[in-house]
Amino acid sequence: MTSSRPFNFAPGPATLPEPVLRQVAEEMLDWHGSGMSVMEMSHRGKEFVSIAERAEADLRELLAVPANFRILFMQGGGLGENAIVPMNLSRGGKVDVVITGSWSRKSAAEARRYADVQIAADIGKTGVIPRDWQLRDDAAYLHLCTNETIDGVEFHDLPQSANGVPLVIDISSHMLSRPIDWSRVGLAFGGAQKNVGPAGLTMVFVREDLLGRALDICPSAFNYETVAAHQSMFNTPPTFAIYVAGLVFQWVKGFEYAGLRGLAAIERQNIDKARLLYEALDASSLYENRVDPSCRSRMNVPFFLKNEALNEVFLADAKAAGLLQLKGHKSVGGMRASIYNAMPLAGVQALVSFLKTFEARHG
Repeated sequence: MTSSRPFNFAPGPATLPEPVLRQVAEEMLDWHGSGMSVMEMSHRGKEFVSIAERAEADLRELLAVPANFRILFMQGGGLGENAIVPMNLSRGGKVDVVITGSWSRKSAAEARRYADVQIAADIGKTGVIPRDWQLRDDAAYLHLCTNETIDGVEFHDLPQSANGVPLVIDISSHMLSRPIDWSRVGLAFGGAQKNVGPAGLTMVFVREDLLGRALDICPSAFNYETVAAHQSMFNTPPTFAIYVAGLVFQWVKGFEYAGLRGLAAIERQNIDKARLLYEALDASSLYENRVDPSCRSRMNVPFFLKNEALNEVFLADAKAAGLLQLKGHKSVGGMRASIYNAMPLAGVQALVSFLKTFEARHG
């Protein structure tokens, strides 16, 4: 990717592939000779139906989603799913949650409104995913956030859930960055705005045997069985966000890197980008990452300046160098580089070069 645009390390809404943005711009006033922008189309018209069907088919192909999973295009974001999941799956019973950071902690708090929640394990401030989990055989499901956007913790392998307890995974910030072992998953969900597309679209992958369990209080538009029965058209879906996400899926399918193509190429580049950045941080005397190497995220890399008095200077200099939105989340401070699929290797190389230059001046 060659561009004069700055490199945007935002955690979400986040950077999008430049070819996708250019195609959106070209099609803004007239999609494929229809005389309409996608934003103006009926969600039930043949034009948009074709867009949605292709997006779903491409997503299913990219992630090798089995036939017994339904893909739902919904709204509400990952935070909304923290309520929608227990309303659909908990049956008012037991839910186990492994806390690995801020998002799984929010998931547990929200699920308590609808279920008996047990914290099966808690990472605390250790920076290492706990190994010993206290799990209940009769839990309705086990919840994991498989990539913590704020804390930079990622599960590199999914656990095998015991006794048939469904595994629910929040994949918001690493969706489409790597394959998923669907044999270990009952339901996966994620907001699009971190690694797939613009804000407004939430994708849910639900195994068919888990449909039809919703609590009576669950709104119809959030009932997975209802949404699945209407092919995600029970209410007006986030049409423009689906369209842009569909273009991203096409971009991923055609992506080439290191002799690979598609999701395999995306994953290989993500591994290389993360390695390059972590190696620079680990070799530094000015910066530090506090997550154990065994569970460091490939997507979200939080780091801290050991001299925090330099934080504002660092951010100002980074912006002047064309490196945007590196400030860490307000709850943890420091810095964070989100290096999603659309962040090219050149962007990480530019960041590493800046890190070294800044340390030479201030270290």
